[in-house]
Amino acid sequence: MEADLRAAGTCHTEAMPSHPPHQPPPIVAIVGPTASGKTALSLDLAERLGGEIVNTDAMQIYRGMDIGTAKLPVVERRGIPHHLLDLLDVREPATVAEFQGWARTAIHEVRGRGGVPVLVGGSALYTRAILDRFEFPGTDAAVRARWERELEQVGSAALHARLAEQDPEAAGRIEVGNGRRVVRALEVIEITGRRFSASLPVLEYVDPTTVQIGVAIDRDVLGERIRLRVRQMFDTGFVAEVERLLDEGLAEGRTAAAAIGYRQVREHLAGEITLEEAAERTVIATRRFARRQLSWWRDDPRIHWVEYDDPRRVDRALDQVRTIGQAPR
Repeated sequence: MEADLRAAGTCHTEAMPSHPPHQPPPIVAIVGPTASGKTALSLDLAERLGGEIVNTDAMQIYRGMDIGTAKLPVVERRGIPHHLLDLLDVREPATVAEFQGWARTAIHEVRGRGGVPVLVGGSALYTRAILDRFEFPGTDAAVRARWERELEQVGSAALHARLAEQDPEAAGRIEVGNGRRVVRALEVIEITGRRFSASLPVLEYVDPTTVQIGVAIDRDVLGERIRLRVRQMFDTGFVAEVERLLDEGLAEGRTAAAAIGYRQVREHLAGEITLEEAAERTVIATRRFARRQLSWWRDDPRIHWVEYDDPRRVDRALDQVRTIGQAPR
C-alpha cells in the first residue's frame, strides 16, 4: 500500500466554518445500496461541511478497477480530496482488518486538519468495521491453508453450503462466489468454536460523534438503475478494462478477482458465456449484492434515511449532522 494514502484533488472552497479546537469534527458515513446515489450526496455534503471523502468500497482501493467499480474520475471530484483509492495492485490481497486500520488513520488525519471525513462506498461490512467496535478474531495459517486447498478442490458453492449449515447468518451475508470470505468464516468457526457472525461488529460507535445517512430508494427503481449502470459499464470499455487487468494479474488476486462484473467478464473472455450473458449475470449479481447491503442496514436504528430523489435531501442530511455530529451552522 502506498505509504502516504494520498488524496486526489485540491482543497475546495466555500466550506462551513472550522470547528473549535475543543470540538472534533463529526464523522459522516453515507450508506445505501449500490446505484442509489450515495456518491453525489457525499460530494454535496463534503462541499457544505468542508469535508474530505474517505472511500469505503473494498474494490476501489485497486488501481485500474475503475469502470466496473464506478470509481469517480478525478475531474468529477469537485476538487475534494479523496482517500483510500488506487492503493493496491490487483494481485495484492486486502482484508477487512487492514482496511479498518487504513480508514481510521485517514479519518484521524482529516479531522486533524479540521475537516469532516465523509465516508462513502458500497462495502457494508467495511463501513461497520470502521465505525463500530469490531475486534477481529485471530488467524491460523495451517487452518487457512487447509480450507483454501478445499476451496480449490470443491469450489466456493460447496464451501458456502457448508458454511450455511454451521452459520446461516454469516452465509446470508457472504456471496456464494466470494470464496475468500467463505474460507475466512470457516477458519474463524474452526479456530474459535463460535459462529463467524458472533465476531461481526456490534451497534456501538467507536466515536460518539458519528452520523450515518442512508439513501432510501424503491426496489424497482433501484433495479432499473442497476441495469442502466451495468449497460453503461459495458458500453464504455469495461471488457477492455478487464482484459488489461488480467494481463496485470487479476485472476491471481485473492480479493480483486472476486469483484462483481469482473468475474463475469472473465467467464466471457474464456469463451464460457456470451457478452450478453456476462452483462445479464452482472445485473443479477449486483441486485443480489444490493439486497445483502440492505440486510446490513435495515435493523440499524442509528441510520437517518433520506429519499434518493428528495430535492431537500442534502439539507435533511445536514440537519442530522448538525444535531448529532455537532457540526457548526
